[in-house]
Amino acid sequence: MKTILARKGSQAKDSDAFYFQEQPIPEPGPKDLLVRLAAIGMNPVDTKVRVRTQEDRVLGWDGCGIVEKIGTGVTDFKKGDKVYYAGELNRPGTNSEYHLVDYRITAHAPKALSPEDAAAMPLTSITAWEGLFDRLGFTAEKDANRGKNILIIGGAGGVGSVAIQLARWAGLTVYATASRPDTVDWCKNLGADTVLNHRNNLAEELKAAGADKVDAIYCATQMEQHWKAMAECIRPQGRIVLIDDPAGPVDITVFKLKSIAIFWEFMYTRSMFATEDIGEQGKLLATEASLLDNSTLVTTRQKTLHGLTPENIQAMHIHQESGTMMGKQVLVI
Repeated sequence: MKTILARKGSQAKDSDAFYFQEQPIPEPGPKDLLVRLAAIGMNPVDTKVRVRTQEDRVLGWDGCGIVEKIGTGVTDFKKGDKVYYAGELNRPGTNSEYHLVDYRITAHAPKALSPEDAAAMPLTSITAWEGLFDRLGFTAEKDANRGKNILIIGGAGGVGSVAIQLARWAGLTVYATASRPDTVDWCKNLGADTVLNHRNNLAEELKAAGADKVDAIYCATQMEQHWKAMAECIRPQGRIVLIDDPAGPVDITVFKLKSIAIFWEFMYTRSMFATEDIGEQGKLLATEASLLDNSTLVTTRQKTLHGLTPENIQAMHIHQESGTMMGKQVLVI
């Protein structure tokens, strides 16, 4: 099968950062699905792993395709099923024609979506769902959180784009941040009640929008830049969830007087540590598939490339690191 490998420690623009390698089609082990991929998605984790990896490896985790074989112990799936998933960080990625994935973190793909629209969704959907409902503690039901509000920093990115939609579905009043006219419109179209400019003072922007404080903050990007602003914007005894890596130490004491609860969201925790509730990821992807099928959620695919080539993978990495991302990039294999 065709695979594209990333060279360890490479920069996205390096001429030899990505290269083609023919590999044998893998055989599924216990609990595995062998999937023939139709489309794959791109996420910030791809670029981070490329820079940090100590060996050349196949990157990519979002995928949508057809089950070709199943391993022992697999239930609920059979050959020919169309599935989507975000994979596991400690296994080879989806920049390949075939891929192995644990069935417990997999779901039947949305019936109403094309493979490329479905491939845009898994990783960001899991991250948004777990952050909102597992970490921040909101109720994962339609309109169940009326009267509560949330600030989503980085509303136009991959995770923010799904978090806006899920928060709106769950009944929250949504304040999201964006700074360009196109990203502001994107956030509004996804359901944000108010869009704040994160290049300005967020606390002042929030007050101007008629809210003194928010119940929770989902910080999907640049936590250090917004650290003090979050301390101002959050209500006493509120909750904050973080997903990106700080470049250095941060002063957590700015949240002490308000007794703020700080959570990390890392969607690979369940698969990396084989937690007892690993199957929750498959279940939440199934729920989100239903929400996509009934148009409660919409795909966040914004850019589509065709063909599994080193050049296309490189182009996706360069764009991912450009700081201008809106929604998701997808490659049709």
